[in-house]
Amino acid sequence: MDTAALKHPCYNESAHHHFARMHAAVAPKCNISCNYCNRKCDCVNESRPGVTSRVLTPEEAFERVSETAARLPSLSVVGIAGPGDPLANPNETFRTFRLIAAVYPEMQLCLSTNGLALPDYADELVKLGVSHVTVTMNTVDPAIAAQIYTGISYRGKAYRGREAGEILIAQQLEGIRMMAERDVLVKVNSVFIPEFGEEQMAEVSRTVKELGAFSHNIMPLILSPGSLFEKIGMRPPAAEEMIRVQQASSQIMPVMRHCRQCRADAIGLIGADMSQELDRLPQTIRYEREERLTLQEELADRSRRGCGNGEPADCEWKNAVRIAVATRGSGMINQHFGHAREFLVYEVMDRSIRLLGARKVQAYCNGTAECGDGSGSRKAAHLEELIELVKDCELLLCSGIGPHPAENLQRAGVLPLVRKGAIQEQLVESARLYRLFAPLQ
Repeated sequence: MDTAALKHPCYNESAHHHFARMHAAVAPKCNISCNYCNRKCDCVNESRPGVTSRVLTPEEAFERVSETAARLPSLSVVGIAGPGDPLANPNETFRTFRLIAAVYPEMQLCLSTNGLALPDYADELVKLGVSHVTVTMNTVDPAIAAQIYTGISYRGKAYRGREAGEILIAQQLEGIRMMAERDVLVKVNSVFIPEFGEEQMAEVSRTVKELGAFSHNIMPLILSPGSLFEKIGMRPPAAEEMIRVQQASSQIMPVMRHCRQCRADAIGLIGADMSQELDRLPQTIRYEREERLTLQEELADRSRRGCGNGEPADCEWKNAVRIAVATRGSGMINQHFGHAREFLVYEVMDRSIRLLGARKVQAYCNGTAECGDGSGSRKAAHLEELIELVKDCELLLCSGIGPHPAENLQRAGVLPLVRKGAIQEQLVESARLYRLFAPLQ
C-alpha cells in the first residue's frame, strides 16, 4: 500500500473505516455542463456530488477546518470537490489550500476536478502540496462525451458537441499524465451510464492505467432532479451491471468499491457524514496537534493491518455468500433497516471477504413537500426500493428491523438478521451459520 494512500479514506478501502475527510465547499463555478447534474436542488437529506448547504470563503473554510480538526482527531484529509469545479475557481481553491498548509502541514490536501483545466495548474498544485487528485472522466470516446455533456467553457470560449468532447478528453488525459509524473496519486472517477455500454468503463481503465493513474472508481449514475438525463428517462444501472463493470475493470487496475458519491461539504468517515452534526459535538472535547498525530498513527496501524486479506481467485467466489449490511460507518453494523440510505454489499468465502460496493437509495430530494414527509405511500415506496437494492443477497445484517419489512425481505429471498458489532466479524460468522442451516430450509 502506497504510504500516501494509507490515511486517505478514498484511496484505501481499509482507511475509510478509521480516517475522516472534509470537503471545503469554496468552488461554486463550473466549466462544463453535465447532463446528469443539477446543483440547484439541495436538501440536508441528500448525498450526491455538487450538493452543499452553503458556499464558504477560503477564510471561512479554514476556520471550519480548524474547528473540525480540534474536535475530530481522525481528520486526515481536506479536499475541495465543488460544488462546481475547483479549477474553475483557482483563486478560492489555491488560497484555501495555502491557509490550511501553513497551519496544518500534516494534513493531506486533495482536489477533485473534471480535468478540463488540470494541465494548466499541474505545477501550481504540486507547489501547494496537493498529494491526491481525482479526475472525473466518463469516457474516452468524443462521440459519447458529446451526449454526456451539453458543452464546455475552455479558455474563454464555449464549445459544444464532439469538439467539446475532444477538448475535454485530451485535457483530462494530459492532466492525469502530468500529475502522475509529478508523483501525485491520481484516482479516476467514472459515472457508469448503462445506455452507453459497459465496455466504456474498461476502456477508461486501460487508458488511464497507462498514464499512471492509481485507481479507478466506477460510480452508478445518479439522476439529479431536474437534470436532462432525468427528463429524458435515462436509468441508473442495476446492481449486477455495476458488479460486472467493476469486476471487468478490476482485472486491469485497482478499483474503488466503497465510494458514496459524497456531498461537496461532507465531513467525517465515508458513509457517516456529520456535516450537519459537527456543531452539536461537545465543545469541551478538543484535541491538540500532538494528540491528533498520536491517534492517527494508531489508526494507520489498524488501516495497514486491514490491507489485503489473501482473497481467493475470482473463479472461487462463485459459491460465496452475498451479504448486505446496513451501516452508518465506522466498520460497524449500526443502522436500522428502515432508516438505511445505503447498504454495503459483500461476498464471503470461508474467512475471505470482498466488498462488492455501496448501494445507495436513489430516491433523492425532488424539491417537493413529499420529501421525507413520512406518508404511507412514501414509506411503501422506500421499502420497495430498499428490497430492490438487496434482493440479490442471501443475507441482510442490520441493527434492527420491523416484522413487516422482515417478511417482505424473506419473500424476496433475503434472510434478515439482527446483528451488532464489527462488520468483518459478523460477516464471517453469519455466512458460516447460513451455510450450516441453508440446506435445512
